[in-house]
Amino acid sequence: MPSLYVHVPFCKAKCAYCAFYSVPAEREIINSYLTALEQEITRRASEAPSGVFSLYLGGGTPSILDPTALAKLLELIHRHFIIKPQSGESQSSALKPAEKTCEANPGTLHAEKMAVLVGYGINRISLGAQCFNDNILKTLGRIHSSEDIGTAVRVVRKAGIENLNLDLIFGLPGQTLADWQHTLNKAIELEPEHLSLYGLMLEKNTPLGRKYLSAGEHDLPDDDLQADMYEWAVDFLDAHGYKRYEVANFAKPGYECSHNLAYWRLEDYIGLGPAAVSCLNNIRIKNEENIDLYTNRLLNEGRGYNPRDVEVLSLKDRMAEYVILGLRTVWGVDPREFKRKFNKEIQDIYGSVLTDYQKNGILLLENGKIKINPSYLFVANSILQKFV
Repeated sequence: MPSLYVHVPFCKAKCAYCAFYSVPAEREIINSYLTALEQEITRRASEAPSGVFSLYLGGGTPSILDPTALAKLLELIHRHFIIKPQSGESQSSALKPAEKTCEANPGTLHAEKMAVLVGYGINRISLGAQCFNDNILKTLGRIHSSEDIGTAVRVVRKAGIENLNLDLIFGLPGQTLADWQHTLNKAIELEPEHLSLYGLMLEKNTPLGRKYLSAGEHDLPDDDLQADMYEWAVDFLDAHGYKRYEVANFAKPGYECSHNLAYWRLEDYIGLGPAAVSCLNNIRIKNEENIDLYTNRLLNEGRGYNPRDVEVLSLKDRMAEYVILGLRTVWGVDPREFKRKFNKEIQDIYGSVLTDYQKNGILLLENGKIKINPSYLFVANSILQKFV
């Protein structure tokens, strides 16, 4: 079964670092979006005849929708898709309900919205906290304060949600190691089950990108300080029961994100909404990254994407993605699974790279699996380039 992602491209305000597609949350545009999304869902539900095993509402800010629009969105999804846990798992995990996540921002949640979400089985909230320094939050263009984060968590918990993720960013303008340590201390005081830690990425078409990419001098933490921030976080979170299971993701036992694990295992997924990406049967498509174009294509052509944005993944592409994504996790890549999946020996494809990295202690072979040495996970992206 594939997983299901639905892009809800609305925000109250655009954050200074964000390059994801989003538009202002205006009622007329939201109604147009829901009409177009209904067309796409109706046409594409047949792509998952046995159902989907997880649901992820991302954005944008899904929680910016009012309760009526939120209910309409969730009703559409549940009317057309069966959402159920994957079979073939252990007996204990099979008893758990399917994971259903909604991204949210502090300042956009209240009891009525949470009642709608919980009523449709949403059982995981991913909250965009980012940091607990109010001055930095203002620099980022966030609409909330650090106090609002705690308020949002209380609203989420009161609604009965027992699986909460906090998104946090390090490497921010003016951020010191002490600031980052304060952020993580405040975060774990709120007792989330999961934490995602991202280093700031400067995108050229964002306010922060335009400000810093061409600047000779700036107040961004340098690479060494960012490495210190990350390594301190790994040790700190481990000491508080959060185990790193992917470069940027930490969870208490049993709370790893099922939806994201499917991406890292190169499993099929369906993406709905403007700018959403799908990958089924080795064919990847990306919907129009513009709500008007997306709507027009659906109404006139019966699809939300330009045929030019269809990519057939070659065997080489799939092997590379499988290795790159797998090595980002603490479980690494199993050569036997690689052989089963691609009918190739991993050594025949990547032998020289594997040998070189193992010789230099960058890759380890543990219990038959190839893994990145934990000391090198912070620079995983540069290591993995050789597998492209």
